[in-house]
Amino acid sequence: MKTILIVEDSATTRALIRAVIDELGDFETVEASSGFEALKMLPQQEYDLIITDINMPDINGLELISFVRNNPRYGHLPIIIVSTERSEEDKKRGMALGATAYVTKPFRSVELQDILKKTFGL
Repeated sequence: MKTILIVEDSATTRALIRAVIDELGDFETVEASSGFEALKMLPQQEYDLIITDINMPDINGLELISFVRNNPRYGHLPIIIVSTERSEEDKKRGMALGATAYVTKPFRSVELQDILKKTFGL
């Protein structure tokens, strides 16, 4: 079973992402309401993927990606950005920092599911 860390400050959006993932089956989801909370959770268990928003209080998603990519223990993890930031510049910046994929809100369930399937070879 793959474990996905969802990092999103909106409880509603976390629930939506979790529901989309649950439709695929065979995934466990763990939730963090901020980048800072995610950083505290990373050493507590093994994750197979991170889904993060960009705009969050304290540590934003881009800072989280930068930390993950620069840490040998987590640098290999695929990271999907799910954000309301939809400019080409925002996408390029996220991908340049090391995101695996970029999804803009509002998103279609099938869009996120397709990225998950591709990421895990399903």
